[in-house]
Amino acid sequence: MPSLRPRTASRPVFGPDGLAAGRPRILWGSAAVLVVCGLLAWWLMPARAPAPSGEITFATGVRTGVYERYGALFKQRLARDLPQVELTLQHSQGSVQNVARVASGKADFTITASDALATYQQEGGKDASRIRACARLYDDYMHLVVPRDSPVSSAKDLKGMRVGVGEKSSGVSLVTSRLLQAAGLDMEHDVHPVREGIDRMPALLAAGKLDAFFWSGGLPTGAIERLAERTDIRLVQLGDLLPRLHEQGRRTGYYRAAVMAPDAYPTVQRGRSVKTVAIANLLVTTDRTDPALTEGITRSVIKSRDQIGREVHAAQKVDLRTAIYTDPVPLHEGARRYYRSAKP
Repeated sequence: MPSLRPRTASRPVFGPDGLAAGRPRILWGSAAVLVVCGLLAWWLMPARAPAPSGEITFATGVRTGVYERYGALFKQRLARDLPQVELTLQHSQGSVQNVARVASGKADFTITASDALATYQQEGGKDASRIRACARLYDDYMHLVVPRDSPVSSAKDLKGMRVGVGEKSSGVSLVTSRLLQAAGLDMEHDVHPVREGIDRMPALLAAGKLDAFFWSGGLPTGAIERLAERTDIRLVQLGDLLPRLHEQGRRTGYYRAAVMAPDAYPTVQRGRSVKTVAIANLLVTTDRTDPALTEGITRSVIKSRDQIGREVHAAQKVDLRTAIYTDPVPLHEGARRYYRSAKP
């Protein structure tokens, strides 16, 4: 008959150090496994690329213009987002010159209007195929500014007048020549063109040295707001020119109908909207630019919308959902990386 005595638990055998024999081997074995697993995970983990660093240039535009102010504010933001990147701003005449500077490598990044890009491509500009986009930013609106008592009600009424048309290599000059052509006027022969930028044209109009001037910029443009504070001015509609503008061919396909809401320039518009023409602005670089740097720049541009938009109201239109639509140039690979990782 089996014994009914309770079975006593086996006692551990202690070593000379007072620890249970066998336990140190278990602990050391577990630790070794953990070390090996950690080293293996570290070895298999992809190496993190170093943060972008170095010096880059950013071509902006005419002093007091929207491009210029946007660039200054973006430089401040980038110093926080990419502290090892030193951004130098270059003043320029505007979109046309900006495209040429980026394509030639004289600037690393710039803002330019889509029509200027398309024209550079269609005219066979050097290294046009190397231009890449980071983001679609905001739209420029064409302004035709005249004194309040001016008889001008359409661009066709400018014949024989002194008209500010923007600097030679500006996007303003490019669009103005096409708008005047749509109005049946030749910029070189039917008006007296004054080739000045937004930094000079308002003062010339206020002094009576201009009868009108064209400007292409985001809403509102500070220089025009300041002009309205000291001079009674009016905005002339340009919407009637769009059909004739599009008849000029593929190069004008980047212009679309737009409306300046009454609150764009409240003291000027006095509760009335103004029909006009708009053009998309793009932030661009080239395929020579490092993808990691381009990804960082693109991220900073999108993330800084609200901060920059407090001073440059047009920047409030920057939108992650529309930023990828950069026709006529493709996105840079670095920008693609950012948009793949970002969530709307």
